[in-house]
Amino acid sequence: MPANQYGFQHGIDIMKKLTLAVAMLLTTLGLQASTEQEADAIAKRIAPVGQVYVAGAAAATEAVAAGPRSGEQVYQSACFACHGTGALDAPKPNSEAWKPRLAQGFDVLLKHSIEGFNNMPAMGTCTTCSEDEIAAAIRFMTDGV
Repeated sequence: MPANQYGFQHGIDIMKKLTLAVAMLLTTLGLQASTEQEADAIAKRIAPVGQVYVAGAAAATEAVAAGPRSGEQVYQSACFACHGTGALDAPKPNSEAWKPRLAQGFDVLLKHSIEGFNNMPAMGTCTTCSEDEIAAAIRFMTDGV
């Protein structure tokens, strides 16, 4: 073999080896990066959603009262399922169907909403609502009737 041909072939062999080494290095780094991302995603998915406190122990953070919700907020979170769709003959906001109910007086309407009446469940299924919040939701739904 002539010297220049051997040198050329030897250079090609070195380039093949270098290419293979770089490819292996990049593959290893890519696998390591995806493994770290997957580990982070798994840790996030299995992280606890809350903590348990023993009676008398101090909480990590103090609960802050959010204050009363507006009538619209109560309507959107608890009343909309029936009153927004008219399910179970629930009157929709600002509809004429409220007139006979309002004719009985606001106090009767509030009492029926709190205690339940016919298809209306007690507290309108809003177990976290105060009576004032229920009243605000009724005012929101009957405003303009």
